[in-house]
Amino acid sequence: MATWKRDSRLTALQRLGCAGVAGAMSLSVTAPLEVLTVLAQVGTHHSRGGLGQTGRSLCRAEGIGALWKGNLTACFRLFPYSVLQLASYRRFVMLFVDDLGHISQWSSIMAGSLAGMVAAVATYPTEVIKTRLIVQDRLKPSYKGILHALYLIYHQEGAVALYRGVSLSILGAIPFSIGSFLVYTHLDKIWGEPSLRFTPMQSFINGCLAAGVAQTLSFPFETVKRKMQAQSPCLPQCGGVDVHFAGLVDCFKQTVKTKGVLALWNGLTANLLRIK
Repeated sequence: MATWKRDSRLTALQRLGCAGVAGAMSLSVTAPLEVLTVLAQVGTHHSRGGLGQTGRSLCRAEGIGALWKGNLTACFRLFPYSVLQLASYRRFVMLFVDDLGHISQWSSIMAGSLAGMVAAVATYPTEVIKTRLIVQDRLKPSYKGILHALYLIYHQEGAVALYRGVSLSILGAIPFSIGSFLVYTHLDKIWGEPSLRFTPMQSFINGCLAAGVAQTLSFPFETVKRKMQAQSPCLPQCGGVDVHFAGLVDCFKQTVKTKGVLALWNGLTANLLRIK
């Protein structure tokens, strides 16, 4: 059991500002890995080889700046996402906390997962835009920027295109939460000592381990979501997606049928390297 307390040393605005700056810096540093992950998930022609080959192919074709495609969108998305996540997390914690101010580990994980789900759904159009900006050719762009992408997607494909694959954000939260819970409930057995005695380094390793397991379990949902976000009849080669499909379930089926089941984990290495 843990006790939920608010840190009174910082105001809400200060906490949000610190989180925003740190988040933007983190996103910018790991942006190349995010680009390589998305390209591998979608299955564009750049991603036919391994991680290094994909990066070299992309840089040769579009320049080194291509490794930061979509990063500005990700940074803009960070503020509303963080606000919604923090506000939702507080609400969900209040639902799970007992009269003594205690909350179980599972309830804490659930509160975090539900808060992330709310924020992800609310800001989902920006995620679609980021994916489209990443998969397009930087030298021959279909979209000239965030607002232009939003305008074209809405007018050419309809508002529904901005939420294509959104249900996978919800479904993917299930294996993610289970993975986090399984790791955190076995940490004392892994280290051979109570969790209250963990050092900062052990806590850091625990967080990376939990994130790695959780993301690995939920990664197939992320892969299908990226394919659905990228697919568009208005883009060259339908967005560069490596399979043709007609919906969520069909995307799973066609990916496994034509590329093999392991294709659902394409880009996992780059994604795990982003864990922070």
